[in-house]
Amino acid sequence: MTVTPDTIAVALGRAAPSESEQTQWVMWITDALMLINVRKTALAITTALDEIRLDYVVREAVVAHIRRPDNATQVTVSVNDASTSKTYRSSRGRIEIIDEWWSLLGLTAPSGGAYALDVVSTEIYHSILCALNFGGLYCSCGAVLTGSYPLWGAEL
Repeated sequence: MTVTPDTIAVALGRAAPSESEQTQWVMWITDALMLINVRKTALAITTALDEIRLDYVVREAVVAHIRRPDNATQVTVSVNDASTSKTYRSSRGRIEIIDEWWSLLGLTAPSGGAYALDVVSTEIYHSILCALNFGGLYCSCGAVLTGSYPLWGAEL
């Protein structure tokens, strides 16, 4: 793991962080790693994660949190000589790892659920009158079209 406050500062295009910023950034790096380890444990993944990808995700999560530390964005309304401003940001106010980064780390939950099983047979049943049963080169009963049972001549 090579993410440090200095690499965060480089990603932000800033000079070295102050002592208090550095303490915050170390805490946020630790928080990001904790979230990743919790997900890895929940998914029962025992293999090591790719270090380059891990560093990228941790760095980007911390940089995103530094850029938007709380839920605010600035809006300014001006009328003639007067103006007023209000700040709003789109952040949860904590370290967050987005779905794209979970995928990059290979820590996405298995898709599917109760209906993820394919209960449809992959075997094709042709009619006893199908041309294939008489050496033909094509299906004359339509079972190839349905993927399972014949459309006509249903005697199996």
